[in-house]
Amino acid sequence: MPVEDVSPRSTWDALRTDPDALLVDVRTDAEWNFVGLPDLSEAGKQPVLIPWQVFPSMQVNGAFTEHLHRAGATPLSKIYFLCRSGARSLAAAQAAQAAGFPNAYNVADGFEGPVDGDGHRGTTAGWKASGLPWRQR
Repeated sequence: MPVEDVSPRSTWDALRTDPDALLVDVRTDAEWNFVGLPDLSEAGKQPVLIPWQVFPSMQVNGAFTEHLHRAGATPLSKIYFLCRSGARSLAAAQAAQAAGFPNAYNVADGFEGPVDGDGHRGTTAGWKASGLPWRQR
């Protein structure tokens, strides 16, 4: 089954209302540290931080699904995958589905979205541009 793209706002609503919903941020340590993280405290949750690719080699994390299990994800969990712009999170959601997590979703446009006319991210689409809570680490 193809992975469904879900808007950041719909993801936020699901995280706030569904106890089985998880947000898995698949960006790198550097991105978490220097760009920021979704702030899920209002939903009583924290983002699950599992890199899809390991910095600096950017090779796919061979232990990705093992980390999902360790984070408490089950086949019943609704797992929303987030990256910078929606590409890595789509690959991660596809891998999760293949590994037995059927309710895997891609957060459309990711945390920062595409580049705007001035070459900046975070202004036109994505988690930050949607006005959803986030914080610097």
